[in-house]
Amino acid sequence: MSTLGLLASIPSPADNAISLGPLQLRAYGLVIAAGVMVAVVVAQRRWSRRGGDPADISRLATWSVLAGLVGARAYHVLTDYQRFEGRWLHAVAVWEGGLGIPGGLLAGVVTGVVLARRAGLPAARLLDVVAPAIPLAQAIGRLGNWFNQE
Repeated sequence: MSTLGLLASIPSPADNAISLGPLQLRAYGLVIAAGVMVAVVVAQRRWSRRGGDPADISRLATWSVLAGLVGARAYHVLTDYQRFEGRWLHAVAVWEGGLGIPGGLLAGVVTGVVLARRAGLPAARLLDVVAPAIPLAQAIGRLGNWFNQE
């Protein structure tokens, strides 16, 4: 059996959440958060090597990630709206699943560019810096699908 075949045969865990009293930490969300943190560190290092302040990346990432989450959920709801007909309040229930990466990328990148320009930062240079970090975060986050048995 090939290494890839061996890895593909590893079963997903039976449980995809950690319960801390009434609080449930879902493995998918934790893995996405880990991907975001790794991407921020990568972008900070790249920005620092170009003479930028790593704190710029943290400030931009805070709002860009939040916007990306909203955009990803909005994309999912818009492209799968039939699931929400008659129960539109569930459109905000991200814990029920459903994020669309195209919407997250669009909202996150646009937010980052707008905030960079408002702060007087060179948006094009920042986009160049974060370009490798975004797919890295996505790749790490996709490991969360394993926990969801997807």
